[in-house]
Amino acid sequence: MEKRWTSTGTTAPMTTLSKDKMLIVKEQDVVPFRNRVKEYATRIGMGLVNQTKLITAASELVRNMLRYASGGETLIEVISKGREAGIRLTFSDKGPGIADISLAMKDGYTTGKSLGLGLPGTKRLVSEFNIQSTLGEGTTVTIIKWKNG
Repeated sequence: MEKRWTSTGTTAPMTTLSKDKMLIVKEQDVVPFRNRVKEYATRIGMGLVNQTKLITAASELVRNMLRYASGGETLIEVISKGREAGIRLTFSDKGPGIADISLAMKDGYTTGKSLGLGLPGTKRLVSEFNIQSTLGEGTTVTIIKWKNG
């Protein structure tokens, strides 16, 4: 059973300008991934505050992928919509899936020993957030951070 939850979305057409895939299978993959995200954000002229928000969100999602699904695949894309440029990150895993996405999106909810701020905190840091999960098949989270937003 597939469950979807979308907090925000765009309907205007987006263009992908460049993209890069990275496998995340161990903790040592996190730093090169973060560096690549920063490289892409710098390339489009994203300010330091928005870069920090994007990298923080990306770090949380990639660590969730490692913690709950033993890793997965990331896709880093430079996108544009009209004159606006941004970074779209997609995190895909083949883990157990999330049984109740609405519950997982509530502050304080955790299945581990964390503060339970991961997914809802990540959502607050980015411009757009989408999560899809199918029990027994995996989870895909897509975030967008616009250069000026």
